[in-house]
Amino acid sequence: MPATSMPTAAKLAAAVFYAALAFVSAELIKPLLPEGTQFGYFSFVCAGLGALTGWRVMGVLVGHTYRAALESGLRTVLTMVFWGVLLFGIYDMILQSMNLRFTGPVEALQAVFEISLNYLKVMANPGLITTFLIGGALGGIFAEWASRRWP
Repeated sequence: MPATSMPTAAKLAAAVFYAALAFVSAELIKPLLPEGTQFGYFSFVCAGLGALTGWRVMGVLVGHTYRAALESGLRTVLTMVFWGVLLFGIYDMILQSMNLRFTGPVEALQAVFEISLNYLKVMANPGLITTFLIGGALGGIFAEWASRRWP
């Protein structure tokens, strides 16, 4: 097994932190979406994505300076947002395609990007951006601290 896939305290700390950040961010996004939107497991899916991103991205970027950890934390948040927007864009496209909204696969693929762009526009909220920036930075510092505390 490669060393990057071995469990470490830093990976666990990053996974837990970014799962919590994603869950809180999902709760902050809900009021920004149209009234009547059915959320289902939205917050929990976001938390799972946050945990996966924390483990796979931030967890392997520790072991440097706290400044590097801060930057890695922001990188992790950007990665989490990218995959979240893409995941929910694909999910929304699938729901729309089941209602026969698209005439072909190319139109459906284009819709993924349009839907994802619309989600990004909704997320261009100062409070949410601040949450991502501060949370990402703190997550990076926390993961770096955990890697030094429990090597």
